[in-house]
Amino acid sequence: MDASRPSRFINAGKPRGIRVSFEFFPPKTAEMEQSLWEAISRLAPLEPNFVSVTYGAGGSTRERTHTTVKRILAETMLTPAAHLTCVAATCPEIDAVIGAYAQAGVRHIVALRGDPLAGAGEKYAPHPGGYRNAADLVAGIKRLTDLEVSVSAYPEKHPDSPSVAADIDMLKAKVDAGATRAITQFFFENDLYFRYLDRVRAAGIDIPIVPGILPVQNFKTTKTFAARCGASVPAWLADRFDGLDDDAATRKLIAAAVAAEQVLDLVDHGVTDFHFYTMNRADLVYAICHLLGLRPSSVAGNSARVTAEKERA
Repeated sequence: MDASRPSRFINAGKPRGIRVSFEFFPPKTAEMEQSLWEAISRLAPLEPNFVSVTYGAGGSTRERTHTTVKRILAETMLTPAAHLTCVAATCPEIDAVIGAYAQAGVRHIVALRGDPLAGAGEKYAPHPGGYRNAADLVAGIKRLTDLEVSVSAYPEKHPDSPSVAADIDMLKAKVDAGATRAITQFFFENDLYFRYLDRVRAAGIDIPIVPGILPVQNFKTTKTFAARCGASVPAWLADRFDGLDDDAATRKLIAAAVAAEQVLDLVDHGVTDFHFYTMNRADLVYAICHLLGLRPSSVAGNSARVTAEKERA
């Protein structure tokens, strides 16, 4: 593309045309708690559309997820979206969680099937008294509340799906049940996203399909994570990190360059919404958002900053 490419002209002086959201996971230790809130403090001033908090297999992080979401509600101006799965729980148990979120002030749920208790790669079996899949869960949420519901989408198909077509059928079922946004599994080749988007639109699905972006904090960890999720890691990405095992500073620069290249190419092709898998770290995500033209609002981050300062005290 020539110098007229849209990403060249993103800046803070123009009306905000880019929307972002951030994903966090609930901390296990006091040290992880501090890291999480430092990340929230750093990213909150960018005024994300929402921030999501993950939910462990079988509800293994249920209480920590709920605590983190409630704290975001109480101590920041951010809009939290709570993840919810249907693994290893009955419908009444999950309905109680939905009710607790609604009572706490949550207005947005990310509804997922979830991984089997034995881990990714094992055969999934619905709980005999539970929701069968994510579409069933979405319908249950909408039956009980008027909460906004986002769901997942898989440009390279879910590992358990027999085909991309079957995966798109499931996405359509989730939309028919009431989902109004889909967030994709991370990917590194943008062509995968655009081909998937073409097929989704051809299937009559018109909700936003927000690309999920994973800045590569650690290449080895990312490669392992991708294998569990069914996401491909292209050879060129491995080549970019080759020989940098003992060079953390250069790895960080390469990671920023790779993510910047990806998101700016998406902008040049008309994408305006992005969901970042932060891994509870803010540095790379903040830098990428800066390239996307987002600038801090002191009001938006004030309460989160105060909280982070208290954590460090």
